Amino acid sequence: MNFTRLLELVGDEPVFDSAVLLAGPVNPADLHRQLSRWTKAGRLIQLRRGVYTLAPPYQKVKPHPFLIANRLLPASYVSLQSALDYYGLIPDVAHGVVSVTTKRPHRWQTPLGGFIFHHIKPTWLHGYRRLEVSPGQYAFVATPEKALLDLAYLHPHADDPAFLQELRLQNLERLDLAQLRALADRSAKPKLRRFAERVAELETETYELL
Repeated sequence: MNFTRLLELVGDEPVFDSAVLLAGPVNPADLHRQLSRWTKAGRLIQLRRGVYTLAPPYQKVKPHPFLIANRLLPASYVSLQSALDYYGLIPDVAHGVVSVTTKRPHRWQTPLGGFIFHHIKPTWLHGYRRLEVSPGQYAFVATPEKALLDLAYLHPHADDPAFLQELRLQNLERLDLAQLRALADRSAKPKLRRFAERVAELETETYELL
């Protein structure tokens, strides 16, 4: 395969998996050697083994970090501080992209940024949706309510009032408090129920100050 053929196959894709190039009479070893050469030549950017994006100037579409996160590890969705920042619920921009997964925890530092994956139980893998995070690019992202509860789920002292203060939550009117409570109840974890109630109290206090 030459580079012109590669561009014909994946030129419109923000991120591609080398597996899509193995259709037909292709020698896998030869393909991987060629991909390695193109990466060293600066034509490709390797995000992890088997996952690539085209490098400028060949890149037609800059991949959104959330899309990259989804492609790096299937059975995951963007959540925690990354999702809260995306929804404007916290004032600080999260460094790197944080996701949750039912697989083992992972951490990748790539040329396009850092990506962290925290482990959750399969029964807690819900409360996310497919969003268009950039024109034509879609990623699985936690709802605002689930992103908050995922953070509480993973933090051992989330029911401590000091934890909520450290988050410096804002724009609380964007939260669906009924959904937040429902998700906390579904978890059957007293800690998450207490956390949800404290968030609801904070929203009420903020509303009363307006």
